[in-house]
Amino acid sequence: MDGLLDISKASNVASWRWKIARPGYAWSFPRDHWAHRGYHMEWWYFTGHIEAVDEPDRLFGYQFTVFRIGLMPERPALAAERASTDLLMGHAGISDLSTKEHRFGDLIYRENPMLCQFRDPPDEIIAWSLAPHGTNGCWLLRWNGGGFDFEMKDDEHAMAFCLSTQPSKPLVLQGSKGYIRKGGGRTAASQYYSFTRLMTKGTLTIDGATRRVRGTSWMDKEFGSSQLTEQQVGWDWFSLQLDDGRDLMFYLLRRKDGTANYRNGTLVTADGRAHYLKTSEWSVCSTDSWMSPSTKAIYPMRWTVDLPAEGFCLEVVPEFPDQENLSHIESIPSYWEGAVRVLSRDGKRMGRGYVELTGYGENSRPAM
Repeated sequence: MDGLLDISKASNVASWRWKIARPGYAWSFPRDHWAHRGYHMEWWYFTGHIEAVDEPDRLFGYQFTVFRIGLMPERPALAAERASTDLLMGHAGISDLSTKEHRFGDLIYRENPMLCQFRDPPDEIIAWSLAPHGTNGCWLLRWNGGGFDFEMKDDEHAMAFCLSTQPSKPLVLQGSKGYIRKGGGRTAASQYYSFTRLMTKGTLTIDGATRRVRGTSWMDKEFGSSQLTEQQVGWDWFSLQLDDGRDLMFYLLRRKDGTANYRNGTLVTADGRAHYLKTSEWSVCSTDSWMSPSTKAIYPMRWTVDLPAEGFCLEVVPEFPDQENLSHIESIPSYWEGAVRVLSRDGKRMGRGYVELTGYGENSRPAM
């Protein structure tokens, strides 16, 4: 299909040719919201919980992710004007929490002025692409001067959204001043920041019915040139927004035997101060599982999260199990991306969030 490329081939380029994440990166905002060419991998990741303005009981979770995947660190001197140095991959999901239905659409194109582009400031557009084949229109990510606007449409899955965000908390640099380790190798790290609370409004369309929506989102931005080591098969990633105003991010990178060999976490206070958690300060344990009827992958499905120093023990419970993202693109593995509830040990609501689970089931190891 014109414009497409096997992502597994794109990820096999020798990592030493690429820029790598390093401590002491000189952050500059808003410039760093745009693309960082020369790094092998980069993504803009949004998840959120939104409600229909005119139907407060109609609740949705959503995901919107734009990936930049490097084909080569820089354009060859003799390359044609339209030679591609990057791929753009887009993922979008909607979980209808009322009907317990999950929809997912994706796309991937070589960067080309007719297919997709990553732009540079002062252009307000960060990235755009054509919609998936068979759908008129574009997917778009834009900086609006204070937050992000983004939109997608996928006619095959009868879904679309157009959302605008503004931060209610300041940006947080994850890890050590925006540098976070993911393994023992030289390149196993990323530059990483988050907006842990974004006030969100816009429209969401399912099966031709468009609703005005509002809610709260989470945004992550990472770039680097790392890939999973041979011992790592995937990760479990959590973003939790607590009702008392605190936010919690943590992830575990898993070995083939299921144990974690790298894990990191950050607790953001209600006033936006970040506390970087030592591994001794928190623990997470899966207490249930679910088998996908589509891929037969067995995913963990309920977790106990302990942070003794903060005085709480949380239960993280999926809104419903079947929130697996099933790609129609060959070589893109399936993964679980779902809306979750956060409860106290006695079952009282404490917040909500999103969980991402990769590397479960056959041929599901991420190619990044």
